[in-house]
Amino acid sequence: MTIRKWLRFFSVALLIGAVTTVLTSFFVQTDAYTPYLEPFDLWNLTGAVFWFIGWGLVYSVISQMGFFAYLTVHQFGRGFFGFFWNHVQIVLILIVLFDLVYLRYTRAEDPGSLFPYLVVPAMLLIYSYAVAKLKAKETHPRAFLPALFFMVVVTTVEWIPALRVDEREWVMLMIVPLLAVNTYQLLTLHKIVGFNEGPSETKEGKDKKKTK
Repeated sequence: MTIRKWLRFFSVALLIGAVTTVLTSFFVQTDAYTPYLEPFDLWNLTGAVFWFIGWGLVYSVISQMGFFAYLTVHQFGRGFFGFFWNHVQIVLILIVLFDLVYLRYTRAEDPGSLFPYLVVPAMLLIYSYAVAKLKAKETHPRAFLPALFFMVVVTTVEWIPALRVDEREWVMLMIVPLLAVNTYQLLTLHKIVGFNEGPSETKEGKDKKKTK
């Protein structure tokens, strides 16, 4: 990847993080805007928008740090665990999904029904599965599991600051840009650096197949 391509990759990821955070804030933190609508206060309203843009840039940087850290971890895992790296990824995915339910439920002061705590991991898994299938379709079937691991495990690790606060508004405000930027990175990197499906057949090999 050249510096020019990386700068474009980085800039688009920043833009996605900023835009998705602002759009999400309109729905989950409307109280940040309503005081400046009646009466209309353009200066403070603009300030509120830029406040969320700033958070979006931070979330985007966290997402990009997690992505490039994962690329290193993935190579290390393949080298250290070998064939068993796929099994390790599956186990880690299950552990993270379980913890998203168990830890949030046990830390709540009045948890009530378990069902609401199942919704977030379920939605994360469904979305991650769809992205991983698309990644595998655009590259190779073996890319499915690493993509699923990245979208579930790495996204959750990046999401920890909001999960610790455990306030619905901040949880939603962070997860949406994280998923958006991670999806962009995962589905764009192979288009920039290229993807090698393996050695191509020689002309002699193709001729032999035709004669059979």
